[in-house]
Amino acid sequence: MSRLLLAPMEGLADYTLRDVLTATGGYDGCVSEFVRVTGSLLPARVYERDTPEIHHGGHTPVGTPMVIQLLGSDPEWMARNAAYAATLSPHGIDLNFGCPAKVVNRHGGGAMLLATPDALNRIVSSVRAAVPVNIAVTAKMRLGVSDTSLAIDCATALAEGGAASIVVHARTRDHGYRPPAHWEWIARIDDAVDVPVIANGDVWSVDDWERCRAVSGCADVMIGRGAVSDPFLALRIRGMMDKSPSAAEWPGVLGHILDYLKKLQGRISSQHEHGRVKLWLSYLKRTWPQAAELHAAIRRLHDSLEIQGVIESALTGMPATPPLRA
Repeated sequence: MSRLLLAPMEGLADYTLRDVLTATGGYDGCVSEFVRVTGSLLPARVYERDTPEIHHGGHTPVGTPMVIQLLGSDPEWMARNAAYAATLSPHGIDLNFGCPAKVVNRHGGGAMLLATPDALNRIVSSVRAAVPVNIAVTAKMRLGVSDTSLAIDCATALAEGGAASIVVHARTRDHGYRPPAHWEWIARIDDAVDVPVIANGDVWSVDDWERCRAVSGCADVMIGRGAVSDPFLALRIRGMMDKSPSAAEWPGVLGHILDYLKKLQGRISSQHEHGRVKLWLSYLKRTWPQAAELHAAIRRLHDSLEIQGVIESALTGMPATPPLRA
């Protein structure tokens, strides 16, 4: 059976959602949201905030291994920060060369580095030299900035720099997240490098996973937004649940949403809790129409305890009675 990895998703798959999704089951590993490196050595509190799995031996609460992802463009500072991050018990250091966000790309980071394969090589080489040999250094890339002309050169630069494996998101930066993902390009990259390649992009269902593997030729697949839209996707791929979602699963989804909200209440500022739940529901709408109804019911609510009452009401079928704040 191939490996299934939960993708890093900036602004979406924070520690709490990683906790909930990996607890659902089926994943062999996960990658943190990127930790941004500029011109300084980041303090421990940054990792404690963004990758609290480091307090559990680099695992999520259910034991799924976590890799810390770094994003930056300066080889020296990337190396220094990777060396420190490697002391925090992660299961690897991943380097982000795929983020399409404008705020990141304006400073030459993320996917913008795909315009200069030599820069990719320098960063990976510097990080690999700074990190103990027992800690894997990996990389995640897209197919290019605006076209695929340098895709093979970029992947080769990463592999020759010391990347132990490469995740390829099968779109360019300019392509964003618009379908389709070009899995055939992953196959070309896999043929060109001597390190394992992991396919990523547009895996929303079991059928997508099967086609992605067939077209890319890759055994291992990383799942991102598909996992957020269907928290049972990994279990479906494993054959542990029905292949297609059904209305009968909605109470289970509600239970996960409630678990997510309760965990958020203990981890982040209350002013952000409602936004996180609404964001997840916006993805769940793709799979369950009931998510759209719940989203509409809480759309104007900003108190997480009121939202909790609505969700609990949906689970029990009783009118919502918001819990009192202490």
